[in-house]
Amino acid sequence: MPGLLRGVARTAVVSGTATAVSNRVSRRQAGRWAQQDYGQSAAAPREAYSTPAPAPAPAVSMDTKISQLKELAQLKEQGVLSEAEFAAQKSRILEL
Repeated sequence: MPGLLRGVARTAVVSGTATAVSNRVSRRQAGRWAQQDYGQSAAAPREAYSTPAPAPAPAVSMDTKISQLKELAQLKEQGVLSEAEFAAQKSRILEL
């Protein structure tokens, strides 16, 4: 059981780290594009200039969510997670 819980925790950490890195790269790239657009269109009228919208966070596939929910359900059935812990983790997964 501790190995399974450790695996779930490791997956959560990796997923969170990947999301944070991806968001940082997206923001950095959007800033570079905005600087390039501004440099190229400095003579253009103000109405024509707009900054690019930040890229949305990458969506987690439904298969990934389903497998995570199945793992949580198994942990709850084994008594590793309480009902409150299960509900909190389930809502976190479904929000992604």
